Amino acid sequence: MSFIETLVTDLQNFDWSDLQDLDTMGVWPAPVKAIIVTVLVSGCLTAGYFLHIQNLQSELAAAAAEEITIRAEFEGKAILASNLEEYRAQTFEMEESFTELLQQLPSATEVPGLVDDVTDTGKGSGLDIFNIVLEPEVFQEFYIELPIDIDVIGDYHDFGTFVSGLASLDRIVTLHDFTIKARTDSYLDMSIVAKTYRYKDLEAEL
Repeated sequence: MSFIETLVTDLQNFDWSDLQDLDTMGVWPAPVKAIIVTVLVSGCLTAGYFLHIQNLQSELAAAAAEEITIRAEFEGKAILASNLEEYRAQTFEMEESFTELLQQLPSATEVPGLVDDVTDTGKGSGLDIFNIVLEPEVFQEFYIELPIDIDVIGDYHDFGTFVSGLASLDRIVTLHDFTIKARTDSYLDMSIVAKTYRYKDLEAEL
């Protein structure tokens, strides 16, 4: 009997229900053992192949996402690099503007002189100043407010001249809380709060 005939005969005579009883594996025909081994090896190889492919796909997706992030960062840095000189020029302009603003903020020793300037501006505008009081300083995060309560008598034209005069002072002065009341002598009473600002020197505060 040829090898193939023997193989076919062994397979035909084998009770395939014996596969459920692994204890009888030792007496299984060689062809059956070969088939089982082949199936097991093929299954393992197939499972390993697909699992490996899935891992590679996950790694590829992660690498692609990282590439997108790196590319975006690179493009952002390239834009910054191409505009570096412009940014430097803008920074320089901002520093100059900031310095100019600081120069318009009075120091503590200059506040009395600023009060005198406000008084002179009011008198020069034709107003009668009967009260001007420097209120306590108000501390903010980066600066200090210096409120000045002002009570004057005059007409609308004088008030307008006074406000324009305050706006043209060398120091920054803002106006708040206008109150105007009519008088019996055709003049007006005006109360106003003028605020100037002082830079908060953190080292000086310590």
